[in-house]
Amino acid sequence: MMSAAGTLDDVLRTFSPIDLNQMDSVKLMDRTDTKFLFHTRQLVPLLELLQPDYYLLEVNGARLSKYATLYYDTDDFRLFQRHQSKGLNRYKIRSRKYLESNITFLEVKFKNNKGRTKKERITTANILDSLDGTAETQAFIQKKTPFEARELLAKLWVYYSRMTLVSKDFKERLTIDLQLRFDWNNQQADYGFVVIAELKQAKFMPSPFTKAAKQIGIRQGSLSKYCLGISSLHPEIKHNNFKPVLLSLNKLKHEHSS
Repeated sequence: MMSAAGTLDDVLRTFSPIDLNQMDSVKLMDRTDTKFLFHTRQLVPLLELLQPDYYLLEVNGARLSKYATLYYDTDDFRLFQRHQSKGLNRYKIRSRKYLESNITFLEVKFKNNKGRTKKERITTANILDSLDGTAETQAFIQKKTPFEARELLAKLWVYYSRMTLVSKDFKERLTIDLQLRFDWNNQQADYGFVVIAELKQAKFMPSPFTKAAKQIGIRQGSLSKYCLGISSLHPEIKHNNFKPVLLSLNKLKHEHSS
C-alpha cells in the first residue's frame, strides 16, 4: 500500500492526534450515518487528502485500533431477517471490546424509520457469551429493545481495525475500518481487501470527506458488517437482498487485484 507519502503508517503519523477525552463533544450517539466502500489501494491517497481537515484518534500510542465484536440474534435470525427485508426500526445488538483501551461495551444500535441511528451502551467487564447472565444486562436489553435477553444468542464474531477521524470543526466523526474478517464455529471469511468508511453527523451536511472521496472515485455504498458476515458464513439463510452487495465486493476485489 504505497503512495508518494509512503505507507499507511507514514500517512497516519502526519495527522494531528486527538484523545478520547477530547472526543467527548462529538460522540454523536444520535446521528445520521453514511457509508462508503472502497479498496485498500485507495486508502492512502484518501488519507492524504483528508489530513488538513481532520484530527486522528490516538489511544495508548496507537492510531489504528483493533476491535473484537460478538453479535447476537434470535435462534431464527430475526434481527438479520429484518435487515434482509429492508425493514426500518431495526436493531443490532453486540458486545464490543476495544483492545487498545481494554474497554468493553454491550451496545444496542437502533435505526428508526426516519433513517437516524441511535446507539446506547453499558460497560461490561468483558465480552459476554450470554446476555442473561446478570440482572443489569437483562434489564438493559429489556429496556432498550423489544427482546428478552434469554432470546438472544451469540451468532457471529467480527474482527477489524479502525481509525477514527474527527473534523477540526468538531461537527463530524469518520470511522475507517479495514482488515475485516468473520469467524463462527471454525468457519472464517476474510475481507481484507475492502475498506468501510462511515461518516457520522448530527445531520447530513457538506463534508471534506465526501469531497475527497468523490475526487478519487469512492462511491457511497451501504454495508452492514453483521449482515455481510451472516451472508458469508450462513449461505443457507435467505439473503437475496445482500447478493448485490456480495457481487459488488467481488467486483471491487478483482478490479484492483492487478
